[in-house]
Amino acid sequence: MLKISVMVSGGGTNFQAVIDAVESGKIPNAKIVQVISSSEKAFALERAKKHGIPGFVLSHKEPEKIVEQLDKEGTDLIVLAGYMKVLDSSIVKAYSGRIINIHPSLIPKFCGKGFYGIKVHEAVIAAGEKESGATVHFVDEGIDTGEIIFQEKVKVLPGDSPDDLAARVLEIEHKILVNAICKIAEAKN
Repeated sequence: MLKISVMVSGGGTNFQAVIDAVESGKIPNAKIVQVISSSEKAFALERAKKHGIPGFVLSHKEPEKIVEQLDKEGTDLIVLAGYMKVLDSSIVKAYSGRIINIHPSLIPKFCGKGFYGIKVHEAVIAAGEKESGATVHFVDEGIDTGEIIFQEKVKVLPGDSPDDLAARVLEIEHKILVNAICKIAEAKN
């Protein structure tokens, strides 16, 4: 059984996609053991409560408490699903090779420091790109520099607003995040 801890900061639509995939059996032999939020206002905590998943609010400034909570639940895989903080190196070292992140661009473009949320889509449109997409990657000590697991592209359409592009990218984020977790779960079994 793959024990998944999900880390979030906001609404949690990627988290919901993972919940749905685990509950439907699309992700085999997996269980979401907890959600850890960087914000007490994150709607993802409500999603967790609705599905009976324990939720915790822990500050990124106290990485030892995060590691303690991850260890307590026997975490096999950490999924960063809209977690808007950079993980402390102590967490990355403790869970090396067992942390994945979803990013709303085609890494190595439009990633790293300052590229998050709507800012990514604004930059893609401002640069006149013809395509964008999403990437699931392993987390290392850099920002968006870990090994890529999956990427998928979407076209940037004439007249796209950053919100239009964000909505199309989010749809593929849900799909490739679930695919990445499936791949990891299958390798574990």
